[in-house]
Amino acid sequence: MTNADKKHEESLIERAARVYDFGAHLRRREGFPPPGKAAEDFGASSEKRREVDGPALMQPEEPHAASWGNPADIDSDSVETVSWEPASPDAAFDLIAAAPPAPDGAETLSREAAATLMAIPPELRAGAEPDEEAEIFSDGIGRIDRALLAEKGMLVPGAPVGALAEEFRLVKRQLLLGARALATGPMGERSRTILVGSAKPGEGKTFCSINLAISLAAERDVEVLLIDSDFAKPNVMATLGLDDSTGLLDILADRSLDPEEFVVRTDVPQLSLLPAGKRSHSDTELLASARTRQVIDQLLANDPRRIIVFDTPPALAASPASVLALLVGQVMLVVRADRTTEAEVREAVNLLDGCEQISLVLNSRSYEPGGGRFGSYYG
Repeated sequence: MTNADKKHEESLIERAARVYDFGAHLRRREGFPPPGKAAEDFGASSEKRREVDGPALMQPEEPHAASWGNPADIDSDSVETVSWEPASPDAAFDLIAAAPPAPDGAETLSREAAATLMAIPPELRAGAEPDEEAEIFSDGIGRIDRALLAEKGMLVPGAPVGALAEEFRLVKRQLLLGARALATGPMGERSRTILVGSAKPGEGKTFCSINLAISLAAERDVEVLLIDSDFAKPNVMATLGLDDSTGLLDILADRSLDPEEFVVRTDVPQLSLLPAGKRSHSDTELLASARTRQVIDQLLANDPRRIIVFDTPPALAASPASVLALLVGQVMLVVRADRTTEAEVREAVNLLDGCEQISLVLNSRSYEPGGGRFGSYYG
């Protein structure tokens, strides 16, 4: 073994692959003997095997490569042969018993998503490992599906800082500075409202609104309320693994409803949700009514630290976004780099010009191989 081999430290993915059998979707094998080894050769009694309750230990194929690139592109010098043999039979069982439990839903995840979940400290993995007896869930607090977020490549609360987290840190910082400046003017409390939209469907506005809300919720001095305002195709709750319930349209249609009663608290600290509500053919007219202003003002007054983020339909495909833009402090317009044309951006901005503060966020931008990118500084 060379000095370079001695200094090699296993990556998070290598450690995950050593503990979880991703390729077989975390099959639980009674006795956990590695493929090709009989139980008696494994050196453990059946009684010992039954005491172990955990995922099967992975049998790496030979050769084992740390990277996931095209096999034809893997340099033979980078391929490492891994021997499964433990120091002793008991050592193998100790490794299994000491491994953290597989996050809920991990059997259906890609390696990248499963590794993201494993990197979350256990005490912050509430959504990945629900406790059915925990009072927090019986009190109507929604459990956000971390596994679903990881599989979709979105920010996962509690996960290590990466490129996406750093990018949204920059985005939210500009919006928070803008809100602070607007608060001293005629906008007043409405400065704490942000509309997230796009010109056309498929540009990532719900992806960005959820990530923005999660990033804002990490701030120490704010409470975030994410409202699904895409009434025709609501997707916020489903993306977070939650069921739809009474929401904004229902509240606007029925003046007797108290908006705060239908705010869904989540197991992500400082993050709450409000569903879109029952679909209506008069959604734009309801938004244009005085009731909408009253609801927004009431939600802001209920918590002076609250920031409201609206996920709205595409501006060029539906009218609610242009109506809601008249009521918010800032608009964050998502522009897809490989799809949105300049003419479409200009047309969308014109439709949303009821709000004076419009910022553009470029989505799906390609990065040059080997170039610097946010998050790489953290390792």
